Amino acid sequence: MKKPAPRRRPAPETGDDGPPVPFLDLSRSWPSLEKEVLEGIAAVFRDSDFILGARVAALEAEIASLCGAPHAVACASGTDALLLALQALGVGRGDEVVTTPFTFFATAGAVWNRGARPVFADIDLATFNIDPRAAAAAMTPRTRALLPVHLFGRCADMEPLLAAAGGRVAVIEDMAQAVGAEYRGLRAGSMGDAGALSFFPTKNLGGAGDGGMVVTARRDLEGILRQARHHGMSAPHRHRFVGTNSRLDGIQAAVLRAKLPRLEGWTAARAANAARYGRLLAGMSSVRLPAPVPPGEGRHVWNQYTILCDRRDALREHLARRGIGTAVYYPVPLHLQRCFEGLGYREGAFPRAERACREVLSLPVHPDLRRDEQERTAEAVREFYRE
Repeated sequence: MKKPAPRRRPAPETGDDGPPVPFLDLSRSWPSLEKEVLEGIAAVFRDSDFILGARVAALEAEIASLCGAPHAVACASGTDALLLALQALGVGRGDEVVTTPFTFFATAGAVWNRGARPVFADIDLATFNIDPRAAAAAMTPRTRALLPVHLFGRCADMEPLLAAAGGRVAVIEDMAQAVGAEYRGLRAGSMGDAGALSFFPTKNLGGAGDGGMVVTARRDLEGILRQARHHGMSAPHRHRFVGTNSRLDGIQAAVLRAKLPRLEGWTAARAANAARYGRLLAGMSSVRLPAPVPPGEGRHVWNQYTILCDRRDALREHLARRGIGTAVYYPVPLHLQRCFEGLGYREGAFPRAERACREVLSLPVHPDLRRDEQERTAEAVREFYRE
């Protein structure tokens, strides 16, 4: 029998204006990382340092320092970081957690999987983050935690959220997209009871697979988190409570430690790209650009550059024809997801989040984006609205 010929991956289509502009191309950073990453991975095998171990411990210390939080506990994913933080803070069945309907599913999914009820509050369209006044209004005597998301790399307005919590309600920062972001001189992850990071490859600091970490200033939480990620084990074969298996491996730690010294430069490049979009797209009535962070209010780290725009889907098709990659984060708000129908929310419950889902479009902003690619992207956006 004749062996079938191997299937080849199709090459990216060339747009009308030339080679494609990728929304994200992680391979561009590989040449500068290859030697260090491969040497680090080889050392993991040489030392058999596969699960947790010395490299993970070193990464925990480095991330804790970066986030301005004394303690960091690595785990298997950003979703697990949320689950572990919720467990360590005692959130469970019968509790409510106030969060945003405009975010990745894991935020509310983690609450649900702890047996608690996600309670949504509308967003501020200027920042895409949860509106602190709406969050405060959504709190009830059953509220056990506030779970703001630092979306797209910009910190939520934490001062009024912390005031609403009043020390009685836990605050967990979902900072999956915001490593290194700042709010009034404080780093993301250092303001609440805990902060949950993701090292998914597309994040500003991404690994070669899944990975996550919880940072906290609370020593009591650190101990619970370390046990919770390892089946609730307090000593070999002794379990104080039921935890899970959520441990970061040495290979991921080696990759992340090779990338970490470059993070600040990558963040600066993202910020420069965002500022350039602000100049290239200024003055368009059909496009609403991300609101700038006021001087002294913090630092945006631009995991995404997200605009609000008229006729979003048609614009996206137009850009695709030009070979320009885009993404929609997020097309459906969480309160309208089928799995949350039992929560009783209906369309119109959170009009600003729903509008965002209809109008948001993320443009390429990654640190390896070339200036000519960015100019092509901006010109294609302008071209669409001249038609």
